[in-house]
Amino acid sequence: MTANGGPSGQPASPAQIFFTFLGLGLTSFGGPIAHIGFFRNAFVEKRHWLTDKTYTDIVALCHFLPGPSSSQVGMIIGLLRGGLPGMAAAWLGFTLPSALLMIAAAMGLIYAEALTHGELFQGALQGLKLVVVAVVAHALYGMTRSLCPDLTRRIMALAAAVIVLFFGGSLPHVALIAIGGIIGWLILTPSLADDEADIEVPTSRRAGGALLVVFLVLLLAPALVASSHQLVQFFEAFYRSGALVFGGGHVVLPLLQEAVVEPGWLDSETFLAGYGLAQTVPGPLFTFSAYLGVFGQLDLPQAVMGALAVFFIFLPSFFLILGILPFWSVMRRSRTAQRVLMGVNATVVGLLGATFIDPVILTALRGPIDIAIATMFFAIMMWGKIPVWLVVWAGAGLGAALGSFCQFG
Repeated sequence: MTANGGPSGQPASPAQIFFTFLGLGLTSFGGPIAHIGFFRNAFVEKRHWLTDKTYTDIVALCHFLPGPSSSQVGMIIGLLRGGLPGMAAAWLGFTLPSALLMIAAAMGLIYAEALTHGELFQGALQGLKLVVVAVVAHALYGMTRSLCPDLTRRIMALAAAVIVLFFGGSLPHVALIAIGGIIGWLILTPSLADDEADIEVPTSRRAGGALLVVFLVLLLAPALVASSHQLVQFFEAFYRSGALVFGGGHVVLPLLQEAVVEPGWLDSETFLAGYGLAQTVPGPLFTFSAYLGVFGQLDLPQAVMGALAVFFIFLPSFFLILGILPFWSVMRRSRTAQRVLMGVNATVVGLLGATFIDPVILTALRGPIDIAIATMFFAIMMWGKIPVWLVVWAGAGLGAALGSFCQFG
């Protein structure tokens, strides 16, 4: 395979890549797993930009890296097809629709309570929070099965959850993730590496190593200098969250909750309402950051803060993709790297479990009616065929109706 990305031969222009991914960004509902299916249909079956083996290897790499896996798949396809401009065009096209929707939702939410009847508004918010209970429970169930299939990793996840719940912020999530990786390296046993084809990219190992150093400096420097500058704190909140998400998009929830709720940018109820809204839009779940950025503590227009938050949370993925690709053929066969990743994934399941309890359950479930409705939504997600975004809107509508006619929550 050549650097232009596939069997059809000619590289694509940034504009062609942008509009191709814009179409996907407008229509790709269903989360990362569904996105990967949409991408395969678009780029392997329809356009023949990639072979099936190359696409499978790209997906494997993006599951190995921290960050938003489906967005990273798109970014690599853009890189292979059109170089760095193609990579940027693919990211922008896929991300722009949902980012704009989430910025608009946050700005609307700021003013909606003053313009909307109180019980109706509060009921809709409560309905969104109950859907979030079901969404996170469903994600936690699936991640436990796939990332913690044995007793050792389930104990690791449980220990991480207990530590977070009992000790709060005294041990940051990043420290727990690092400890999980060390434990995985020491005690876990990986499966054999597969034999898929390697990805060829026009990037040297020297350049890749330099970009990985930049990635680490930007991750560690803000915490080390302990700057009180608001822009530095804003950058750190989103960059760190984007750099440390292992195991799926839902894992960004505890990291962002720690980054923006605990410092007081917004309360848990507004945070969870936004997370519920993020399930209704197409494209990457990471555009939840656009919603949160609107509530940032910067002296900037709200829409600008939302755009900056999106850029900062995706920035680690650019450095990681360009930095790791030259080394991927070696790393993917490293049993040490696999052991570390297994331990990290088990730990992040525990972090998500702790967040599921506090703040998700403690904020959302206020009585028997709430428990019954959240259980109903969970059952629909487990065994029904209804898309998640439709479940979210049903939750908001049901909450608004109940808020109007009875004491809800």
